[in-house]
Amino acid sequence: MFEFLWNLGSFIVALGILVTVHEYGHFWVARKCSVEVQRFSIGFGKPLLKWHDKLGTEYVIALIPLGGYVKMLDGRVDEVPEHKRHLAFDSKPVLSKIAVVAAGPIANFLFAIIVLAAMYMIGVQNIKPVVGGVTEQSRAATANLQVGDHILQLGDKSVSSWQEVTFGLMSNLGEEQVVVKVQDAQQQIRLRTLPLNNWKLDKQDEAPLQSVGIQPFRPEITLTLAHVQTGSAAEKAGLQVGDTIRSIDSEPVQNWQSLVDKVKESVKKPLRIMVIRAQEEISLTVIPGANTLKSGETVGYLGVVPQLAEWPLGYIETRQYGPLDSMVLGIKKTYELISLSFDMIGNLITGQVSVKNLSGPVGIAVGAGNSVSYGIVAFLSFLALISVNLGVFNLLPLPVLDGGHLMYYLIELIRKKPVSEKTQELGFKVGALLLIALTCFALLNDVSRL
Repeated sequence: MFEFLWNLGSFIVALGILVTVHEYGHFWVARKCSVEVQRFSIGFGKPLLKWHDKLGTEYVIALIPLGGYVKMLDGRVDEVPEHKRHLAFDSKPVLSKIAVVAAGPIANFLFAIIVLAAMYMIGVQNIKPVVGGVTEQSRAATANLQVGDHILQLGDKSVSSWQEVTFGLMSNLGEEQVVVKVQDAQQQIRLRTLPLNNWKLDKQDEAPLQSVGIQPFRPEITLTLAHVQTGSAAEKAGLQVGDTIRSIDSEPVQNWQSLVDKVKESVKKPLRIMVIRAQEEISLTVIPGANTLKSGETVGYLGVVPQLAEWPLGYIETRQYGPLDSMVLGIKKTYELISLSFDMIGNLITGQVSVKNLSGPVGIAVGAGNSVSYGIVAFLSFLALISVNLGVFNLLPLPVLDGGHLMYYLIELIRKKPVSEKTQELGFKVGALLLIALTCFALLNDVSRL
């Protein structure tokens, strides 16, 4: 329940910030273009809080936190008195209409730049992209990537973290191959050619690194417990944080995986576990609980998390920048995220990326909750990513989105006359159906992940 409430609260905060930014873009430019703004609403449905400013605009925080809107005076939907015609949105020149509509997505992109700049000023922690394992018969194995290879460059782009490697792979979807520059375990510079022909992200939630067969280096998993889940079989048996597991049923435990394998095959079967606690040997009896996997298989479950060994020196670095460099990096990273977002939309259309990878509100909520748990830098990174995605999504040429309105106004600009009301109405209906279908599909993906 706590995790649900945490994710829900994080989701409301994150979406509230991003929707406010988006709608404020529309609001600010509308005011600059002398359009009367009647209502600025964050959320839909019943108002929880509302007030007015001196210009008569009503500000609303509403019950359903899944979006927002700016209601402007518009002769197409309102009876507009003659003395207010010059304040109506529909009476403005087409370039003013384009500016008002485009301002929402642009505000999201500017917000991402500012958030990323703040993140870089605080300091970003990176893990050096060193290969920890290569899956047999994978694309990485074909490229002869080796354990210990430090990835320096993908194609013509330098990389310094696993996030940059992941984004680099995704930006090369559809290519035949990409040259990977590495520094091997003997400190020699090597070039590996990673084949990407017919590569698709067609499995739900399969990470690009996993898909090509790259396993990032991670410190060794120890047999010492870092966490014991509340109410779990381990807690009931008396296992504690800091315990080091030595044997199960008198057989020495060699590594964490052997412990996992033994527990999995012992559903509801008593296991005698010997641990070291404060330099003393303690014998405990644990009865693993049952955990049902997606495949339907039921396996034993203990409810513990192991400690990791220390990272080698130099594998984790924190990079902190001054205000000017941070702003430059924020602009660069936002541009890369925008480009990657459009690439992913194209890959979804062509089938390079499976629609199973789409996420809806539930997925965003889980991401928000996780990022808040990891700290301010992770949350800022999450906000920037979702802000860019929100901006790009709103630019899609669906008539119910900003991109659809822009499409109509661009046609009007070229034809010197507006698109007919009948055509617009039909477009809005089709766009609404497509948007509802897309949302339902994303929600189904979210539910399947849960």
